[in-house]
Amino acid sequence: MPRSLPLATYRLQLTSKFTFDDAAAVVPYLAELGISHVYASPFMWARAGSTHGYDVINHAALNPDLGGEDGFARLSQALARANLGLILDFVPNHMAVNGADNAWWLDVLEWGPASPYAPFFDIDWARIPHRPKPGVLLPLLGR
Repeated sequence: MPRSLPLATYRLQLTSKFTFDDAAAVVPYLAELGISHVYASPFMWARAGSTHGYDVINHAALNPDLGGEDGFARLSQALARANLGLILDFVPNHMAVNGADNAWWLDVLEWGPASPYAPFFDIDWARIPHRPKPGVLLPLLGR
């Protein structure tokens, strides 16, 4: 497909209950609607069961809950057959940090500023007021 500007988009929220294969199945319908591009929710490897994809644990892999690389290939082929483009909501600044499934985060917790992944996180390594030693103060939403 030649590069083109999006003229009309349709947002697809990918989850374990609406995977790459499910998205591929609706591509003919979306083409009939006259859209030019599918706008997909984040699909990098997020925490298991993620309903939104903004809790990425590995930016170097596609989410296996969505069908992984094989499922993505099938979606890509369906889009190409329908001459539709794909826009990805890519979120390099979103990562899951509560839990033990993000290797980068665990490395930072173990090695602190010496971790090769420390620069990827916005951490103020200065002492926290009223604490005897440096540490990471992490507020978690939803608790």
